[in-house]
Amino acid sequence: MIRLGARLAVLEAETDLSRERLIKLYKEIAGKSPSKGMLPYSTDWFMSWRPNIHSSLFIDTYNYLELHAGLQGIEATVKAYQLYLEHVKIQGLERVLSFTRAWSLVRFVKANMITMVPCTQCSGSFVVHAMDLHSGYVCGMCDMPSRAGHTTKPVSAESAACIELSFIARGVNREKPRTKELVAA
Repeated sequence: MIRLGARLAVLEAETDLSRERLIKLYKEIAGKSPSKGMLPYSTDWFMSWRPNIHSSLFIDTYNYLELHAGLQGIEATVKAYQLYLEHVKIQGLERVLSFTRAWSLVRFVKANMITMVPCTQCSGSFVVHAMDLHSGYVCGMCDMPSRAGHTTKPVSAESAACIELSFIARGVNREKPRTKELVAA
């Protein structure tokens, strides 16, 4: 977890080691003192456009590992995060989700603060607030916000690459219905 960038509070929550021992381990493995500060406590970060896509990819991978690989808890979180990092590296994308944010996301999902909802247009599952209304939900990929992609990197290509793995993992057909043919019928 230290090699993945876990914060000290995450290590304390997931191990039985003392704080002093964890600090020594952190310095030994990372070569520096652990970061200080509070853990993410708001679910709102996961709802903005780009973090939502990366968070949705991660939690979908996490759920897949829990369901099909029999992994649970921190082991599933670590494996899902490693797969997320591999995918980001292979696609040449920027990592948006830190290990601490991924760990927090899992905790928010387990606490029913965040849930996954399928998009009515592409059928992909996306992270949303659990208490929001979700009927007719359209994801940020199908209804891209006006400011999306106004960064130094081609975000739309990044988003498509990130979400594609999620669709492939679930076997979802990404083809949208041909509206002209449906109207003619």
